[in-house]
Amino acid sequence: MRILSGVLTLCLFLMVAAGGLAALLYHQYEEPGPLAVARVIAVPKGEGRIEIASRLEKEGAISNRWVFIASYLLRNALGKKPIELKAGDYEIKKNASMADIMEMLSAGRGVLSKITIPEGLTSMQIVERLRQESELTGDITEIPPEGALLPDTYRFSKGMDRRELLDRMQGEMQRFLANAWERRQPSLPIATPEEAIIFASIVEKETGRADERGRVAAVFMNRIRKGMRLQSDPTVIYGIVGGQGSLGRSITRTDLDTKTSHNTYQIPRLPPTPICNPGRSAIEASLNPPTTTDLYFVADGTGGHTFSDTLKEHNSAVSTWRKVERERKKESEAAASAPSNPDALPILNAAQPSASPAAQAAPSAKAPAGAAIPLPVRKPKS
Repeated sequence: MRILSGVLTLCLFLMVAAGGLAALLYHQYEEPGPLAVARVIAVPKGEGRIEIASRLEKEGAISNRWVFIASYLLRNALGKKPIELKAGDYEIKKNASMADIMEMLSAGRGVLSKITIPEGLTSMQIVERLRQESELTGDITEIPPEGALLPDTYRFSKGMDRRELLDRMQGEMQRFLANAWERRQPSLPIATPEEAIIFASIVEKETGRADERGRVAAVFMNRIRKGMRLQSDPTVIYGIVGGQGSLGRSITRTDLDTKTSHNTYQIPRLPPTPICNPGRSAIEASLNPPTTTDLYFVADGTGGHTFSDTLKEHNSAVSTWRKVERERKKESEAAASAPSNPDALPILNAAQPSASPAAQAAPSAKAPAGAAIPLPVRKPKS
């Protein structure tokens, strides 16, 4: 009896001690941490729990690495699913507790970098941007199909594989296109989602103004319904340079008259593939354009376009645009021939046309790609 009593007393003492220790651990685990200000702490790949706890203590994020390790082991012992501390860059908030930090590291919620993909880039141009992003890893060996990537701002963890981010862009485009296709106008002369992306890519490249996309889409829809050729300058450029995106010069009459797979001055209806990766607004405008009678548009000199429903009105708008071009050319020549004044402040050159080759090469600037050669003065071929 004395032995049994001693054993029970020892067990009770151990239980009380364990309970006290657990309570102490819990208190230290949940109490506010020592960080006076938020800071970013990098956890390298390959570090174990002891190395991570030591790093957190050294960086001042936790007060005692052994309490952190004990809490980690206790959670793994009592939890249904073991937790794992993941590598990454973590923003530890002011006075973050060990519980907060443990949750952050086990969930892998590190500081995310971001990359912005502007609307209107080709797949080749997007891949090149990903290759230049130093915080991504891995190589891209295959260019995705044109129009398969959704332009947007994407957040990613440092060290993410480029192919993984590219797959995410493709998935986002598939999901968005499927939803937009379900909400389309039923009477559109567009048969498939693939045709919708081709159409939207032309709208994307024709104007950078959000308030014009619907009307530009309506012009091309009206042309398709009437059996007219689209005669879109950006398709001419793509037919010449493909995924490189930039022609590097103005379009010539020879370019318009040269038949390529994408030159909509020479081929009926839509080209065989998209000419860029259109954004959400261009896709939505293409699938739900306003009802208009417009068949033509030309640059108006302000970054927008003048729309017309007759060839006579269009020719008049073209004449106005040519006059603006001539005036700008004269101003540019006058500025170039004026004597230089080293004391004068630099003046921005306002005499440049609204769609120079440089503007066409920079989709983020969103200058109208068809301004150098407007939709044709001659009557479109049926």
